[in-house]
Amino acid sequence: MPISGMTGFSRVEGAHGAWTWAVEARSVNGRNLDTRFRGPPGFDALERAARDGAQARFQRGQLTVNVQAKRAEAAGEAQVNVAVLERYLSAGGPYVATGMVAKPTLDGLLALKGVIEAREDEDDAETRAAVEAAMAASIAQALDALKIARQEEGAALDPVLNGLVDRIETLTQAAEGEAAGQPAVLKERFARRMAELIGEAASEDRIVQEAAAQAVKADVREELDRLASHVAGARALLSGEGASGRRLDFLSQEFMRESNTLCSKSALAALTGIGLELKAVIEQFREQVQNVE
Repeated sequence: MPISGMTGFSRVEGAHGAWTWAVEARSVNGRNLDTRFRGPPGFDALERAARDGAQARFQRGQLTVNVQAKRAEAAGEAQVNVAVLERYLSAGGPYVATGMVAKPTLDGLLALKGVIEAREDEDDAETRAAVEAAMAASIAQALDALKIARQEEGAALDPVLNGLVDRIETLTQAAEGEAAGQPAVLKERFARRMAELIGEAASEDRIVQEAAAQAVKADVREELDRLASHVAGARALLSGEGASGRRLDFLSQEFMRESNTLCSKSALAALTGIGLELKAVIEQFREQVQNVE
């Protein structure tokens, strides 16, 4: 199963009876799974559907599920709001009585705000439950589409991450080749230094003894072995099942730890240069891993 990313977007539209809606699901990087929901009032079960659906499909990422719903205006009967009409008549009565204004006409009264209102049919419990179930199904479809979008991001990340792991392996092998020459360089360096200090060459036994001590301190065999082991571990995670983002992130820290030690132990400019390049590649790997679920 290829790795999955954590960034994606999906939109699903639906309708049932007088209701229409649109579900938008989006996600960005996150250390843990965090689902936020916003939906229409009166459909309280939708939040649970969104959270349970996200938990069943994802392990990491900040998710936002938004449901926008609208009910078509009912073509119900129009009715006169008598209470509102009487308030208008009562307020205007004194002006009509004194002749300040003419008597109101029926069409004028009916045009006043609030006098005519449409009687909207309310959904019964069965209809409301059916609409809510249809909306929940749309949420599931949106989450499925979001999962596909995240997998597509993972497919794009996969060759990038594997290429960086290949580069880390190549640099590790190059460092191994350079490190093999450190003992001889340390021995020659110590002999030259002793000659500078005492004016004559030190004994061969002293040179060998001191060079051996320095070579032990500068030995990077353990760091190179661990780097090789981490390369194998990274490849196993990239080709394995399930979410591997957290473990890859931890592995990138271990990569960096070994490369730092390699640089600190290096006695050769070439080996130090390889170590610095290795650190740069590992940092690129770490940045890309932040996008992996």
